[in-house]
Amino acid sequence: MEIEANHFFYVLECADQTLYAGYTNNLEKRVATHNAGKGAKYTRARGPVKCIYYETFQTKQEAMKAEYAFKQLSRKEKFNYIGEKLNEITKK
Repeated sequence: MEIEANHFFYVLECADQTLYAGYTNNLEKRVATHNAGKGAKYTRARGPVKCIYYETFQTKQEAMKAEYAFKQLSRKEKFNYIGEKLNEITKK
């Protein structure tokens, strides 16, 4: 039995170049909700947003743990994290 990884930790870049991190189980729908001005209060005044990074997880708890850890980083560390993860993907 194959388990789908349908829990996402995602990072959005807002129109004002700030970052927003969140959790969802439907990434496309959630980004569209943010861009419709119906997402998080933070992104409503900072749209449009674009998804610049996401990770998939087997469980909601794992995704939310990744989101929390990411939010503890400085802005520079967040960009370094994204860059390192993307670099790992391209080396595979």
